[in-house]
Amino acid sequence: MKSVVSVLKENLVLVLAVVAASVSMLAVPPSASYAGYINVPVLAILFCLMVVIGGLRESGVFAAVLARLLLRLGTMRQLAAVLVFACFFVSMWVTNDVALLTFVPFSLMALPKVASEKQMALVIVLQTLAANLGSMCTPVGNPQNLYLYFYYAMDLSSFLLLLLPYTLVSFLLLALSLFRLPGTPIPISVRLAARRTRNLPVLAPSRQLWILGGMFFLSLLAVAHVLDYRLALALVVVVTALTRPRYFRYADYRLLGTFVAFFILIGNLSQLSGFRDLLTGYLDGHEFLMALLASQVISNVPAAVLLSGFTDDAAALLLGTDIGGLGTLVASMASLISYGMYVRACPRQQAGYLKLFTQLNLAYLLVLVLIAWLCHQLGV
Repeated sequence: MKSVVSVLKENLVLVLAVVAASVSMLAVPPSASYAGYINVPVLAILFCLMVVIGGLRESGVFAAVLARLLLRLGTMRQLAAVLVFACFFVSMWVTNDVALLTFVPFSLMALPKVASEKQMALVIVLQTLAANLGSMCTPVGNPQNLYLYFYYAMDLSSFLLLLLPYTLVSFLLLALSLFRLPGTPIPISVRLAARRTRNLPVLAPSRQLWILGGMFFLSLLAVAHVLDYRLALALVVVVTALTRPRYFRYADYRLLGTFVAFFILIGNLSQLSGFRDLLTGYLDGHEFLMALLASQVISNVPAAVLLSGFTDDAAALLLGTDIGGLGTLVASMASLISYGMYVRACPRQQAGYLKLFTQLNLAYLLVLVLIAWLCHQLGV
């Protein structure tokens, strides 16, 4: 059995959120008003997406598509480009952590045959950057986007236009970074492995894939405010229970619990007029910087939830937490996923990976902060 210490470490963010919420209850005792703190639409749609995307990942459809793409490649740089941009574009629709969980293992399988451990580290760092940067483009790309999109009742077109310049710049930065890798030919062994993967049957039957696709579409309609979130939730729960109940295990209940704890904490803090006025005044005009800095320490999802209760500047908070996902290893919890997988595969390169990760993250962070400053100056 796991020790109490190990359980606490694995659930550190949730534990801290629950403790903070519990302490806040001493100042604001529990009452019926607590129900108003909880952003139910966010929790409902996030749950739907987690279940459906988990099912899609289990089906093997992503790996099968990637294997078919690999058969068309000729050089290592092209291989890296497919692996990196798969994370970039797929994360826009299935979240950054799912993109990394899907494609980083594929990299660890294919790259040892064509790349050194340092080159593998570069590709996986770029995959991590790609997943974090691609995910900022859409409301469903990451949890903080979905939360802020619903919390501020943002318009979908305005949301997309706000993030578009940063998405385009991110794509360009990733493309330029790939030139650090050699253009050496891919060995025949890698092609044969890709061919075997391509020929493997997708684990889920076509009927189940259609069902998953339909549930994913319903979830997107709820995000776009076309379909009531309650109807989307009911359909996803009922259909999943009738067809594949095991998909419920893919919901990240720790993250959902963390959201609930933060909702209670923020709701209680907002009832304390002195604290609310102090933090609101401190944030005023500095939302972007405060969100970016807070993300470096507590990660961008908690930063978004905590700061949202004290500012009306949705755009600054959204940009601050999305760009703030770059920088430290904990700035985006998704970064820990790829780090853990790489270190298990190449334990001797742990220090080198962290050094490269930090260098590239800071470089990308500085460029995007500069773009944000220019957009602010130009009134874009």
